Amino acid sequence: MSYTYSSLISALQVEAVQSASDPNWQGIIPTIIDDAEQRCYRDLDLIATVVRDASATLTANSRNFTLPQSLGRFVTVKGINFFTGTYPVGRIQLRPASVHFLDLTWPSESAVTTPSYPEYFAPVTDQLFIVGPAPDSAYAVEVMGTIRPAPLTALNSTTFLTNYLSDLFFAACMCSAAGYMRNFGSQADDARMAVSWEQQYAQRLGSAKAEELRRKFASGDWTSESTLPPQAATPR
Repeated sequence: MSYTYSSLISALQVEAVQSASDPNWQGIIPTIIDDAEQRCYRDLDLIATVVRDASATLTANSRNFTLPQSLGRFVTVKGINFFTGTYPVGRIQLRPASVHFLDLTWPSESAVTTPSYPEYFAPVTDQLFIVGPAPDSAYAVEVMGTIRPAPLTALNSTTFLTNYLSDLFFAACMCSAAGYMRNFGSQADDARMAVSWEQQYAQRLGSAKAEELRRKFASGDWTSESTLPPQAATPR
């Protein structure tokens, strides 16, 4: 099954035995959801969170390039391309390098030739990059990488996690809810709530990771086929 924001909150209230009218419970719900979302996104590195943003341009005679945010803030960058003509004609791939290499090889902020096409990129901060050599014109840029999707809220009532990984997301929410309830001790027959949900999360994470490898064609033999037992790809 899948969840909406309201159905998820209702299910959490039943599982955690909480009152919908409790202001403390209402106040902790955004934190529970955020904690569960960040955990799932980091653990899985979902291909569903990868975007291709072609809304930015380089600046002539400048090595600096700030990542665009028209589709969301980039968490990681998988690649950067630029275009010698009108997008999407003439795509040229930039190669990752270090800041030290670019500073040594192309220390000038100005283009040394015309045309001057960048060949490499390097991160300075998480959002500021430099390219080398400096471009002679404001070439269009395409950035591919991972973003954080819009969080689950009453206004954004469904996400990829609630639609397609609902079991994993619910377990992650319950791990956080158990912390709010301070339920780390014995209940009955030594059934510790927090530990139990951590085990449930770990089991569901394993199967979700195997499925994610198939989405990326990184399953056994670099295919999208299932393997038994689930395993990561092994180059041949």
